[in-house]
Amino acid sequence: MAIDAATVRKVARLARIAEPEERIEALTQELNGIMTWIEQLAEVDTDGAEPLTSVVATGLPLRDDVVTMGGEPEVVTGNAPKSVSNFFVVPKVVE
Repeated sequence: MAIDAATVRKVARLARIAEPEERIEALTQELNGIMTWIEQLAEVDTDGAEPLTSVVATGLPLRDDVVTMGGEPEVVTGNAPKSVSNFFVVPKVVE
């Protein structure tokens, strides 16, 4: 996949990055290099390879599930910008 100067300008505009016109050609070459590298990675045979979250085999520490009363609601909502009766008040996002 080749990236041209028009694509670089469009991505910069969408990302709200102000790039001077003299940098566009250099960015085009850099992004094309990155895309070439990604295409090389796509050629690697990964069949049978397990996904990793870390290169070190470690387990997560487990703790017992303990039911509590939730602590002190005044403390939990104390730093909230707005709360009513120990509940967080947030702006309505769904009409």
